[in-house]
Amino acid sequence: MPQSILPQGKWMYWCWFRGGCLCSMRSSEHVMSIDVGSSSVRCALYDEAGGLVERTRTSFGYGFETTREGGATLDADKLCELIFRAVDETLARAETREISGIGLSTFWHGVLGVNRRGDPTTPVFTWADRRAAGAAEKLRQRLDEIAVHKRTGCMLHSSYLPAKLSWLSRSFPRQFEETVRWISPGEYLYLRLFGEAVVGTSMAAGTGLLDQNQTVWDTELLNTLPVNVEQLSPVSDEPARGLRGEFAQRWARLRDVPWFPALGDGACSNVGSGCVGRDRLALMVGTSGAIRMLWRASSVLPPAGLWCYRMDASRFVAGGALSDGGNLVAWLRKTLRLPEPEETEEQLATMEPDAHGLTFLPLLAGERGPAWADIANGTVAGLSLSTEPAEILRAAIEAVALRFALVAEGLDAAFPDEAAGREVVATGGGLLASPTWVGIMADALGRPVTVSRVPEASSRGAALLAAEALGGPRIEEVAAPLGETVEPDEGRYEAYRRALERQRDLYEAVVGNRKGGA
Repeated sequence: MPQSILPQGKWMYWCWFRGGCLCSMRSSEHVMSIDVGSSSVRCALYDEAGGLVERTRTSFGYGFETTREGGATLDADKLCELIFRAVDETLARAETREISGIGLSTFWHGVLGVNRRGDPTTPVFTWADRRAAGAAEKLRQRLDEIAVHKRTGCMLHSSYLPAKLSWLSRSFPRQFEETVRWISPGEYLYLRLFGEAVVGTSMAAGTGLLDQNQTVWDTELLNTLPVNVEQLSPVSDEPARGLRGEFAQRWARLRDVPWFPALGDGACSNVGSGCVGRDRLALMVGTSGAIRMLWRASSVLPPAGLWCYRMDASRFVAGGALSDGGNLVAWLRKTLRLPEPEETEEQLATMEPDAHGLTFLPLLAGERGPAWADIANGTVAGLSLSTEPAEILRAAIEAVALRFALVAEGLDAAFPDEAAGREVVATGGGLLASPTWVGIMADALGRPVTVSRVPEASSRGAALLAAEALGGPRIEEVAAPLGETVEPDEGRYEAYRRALERQRDLYEAVVGNRKGGA
């Protein structure tokens, strides 16, 4: 495999360190945030306190290219073109506002290969691509998964790079041989803009290849894979300056401002919604779903069954993710031909907890925790000729809430000191579009759930982290707007505890202890 990497573009560094810089960000300046999620690209300006400049916001939707075999990919250049269009429009709407830096948030766990010229050799294989399940199972047979998890904070699972790279080497041998570096979508964007690919701590931490406490690529794990450390980008949180070629002309206003490396959208969502301590959980349902805790620490022992990533030099984020969230609701709406959302919401609101007699495993896109069963699929038990479509939807959203309850139990067990008073803040368009679902979450978790009033938490979080690095306030000092708090009902909570036991039994019967794929 060739050792040399990519053509070296001119690379300049901002005199900067996490938490401060040589000069303070002025109140008249703004940060541009670029947020690349699983279903859309968004761009907007924010002030140093996370205030959105509303008319600068732009958004373009897209979707993964999926296959029956479990593929979920993107074209890297098409994705970049959407980002470029979003930046174009936001700059036009920004008028004469001064922009002091650019923060970038992207979805975690995506990877593509590039050749010596920096051209893609593969599409972007996303977190949702399940085709590496068999490779993950083979890695479990060769490695001590518990030891790997303690070092990397990641299980051996198809969503992470160890399994993906192992699978790619066998499934696409020609493209694999042509690849000189494996990078994330954010790295590829910066490769096009600056001629160099550097991976930030946050994005590196989500690969499954980083020793979280040492902040270095994990040598023991790499020694078992068909890649070497030279094929991974250097880990650095230093921003880039000096756009090259056409982009220096296209965005002259941004040419010499610092562009910060990509951060994981999950960590940014916590920051944007104000969940930046061990006393508060961010509960997010967008296309997928997650419940996460972010806190300051110098080192960490990852909680059993949960993922744990370093966000930067002084912070970690831990929790669990569900591959089924808003995408599950959208699939059911289409498949069951449900009425319009407003009418469906009215039907859902009139139903009693767990009164439909159904037990649902919301694992249509596989499981990413807490048991990490790559082979898992969706299952519904208890159907009858009298079952109504809206009852199936109610069972599905209740089932998602029960999966979150399992993850919350794991976080409480790992961090018990603040467990009793730990708040939950609800974010994400999929969840906030349904007040009934928010109430179900509170009842299933058995604790109050407060609705976030931040319209795009990941976008705001990327802006706040960039502002902090530029000398603005620390993220812990910036308040996030909150809405109403939904209190749990004790009777409903008990009903959902019984439903959770049925779900556990169904999971054991259908999935059992099998994690791998054929």
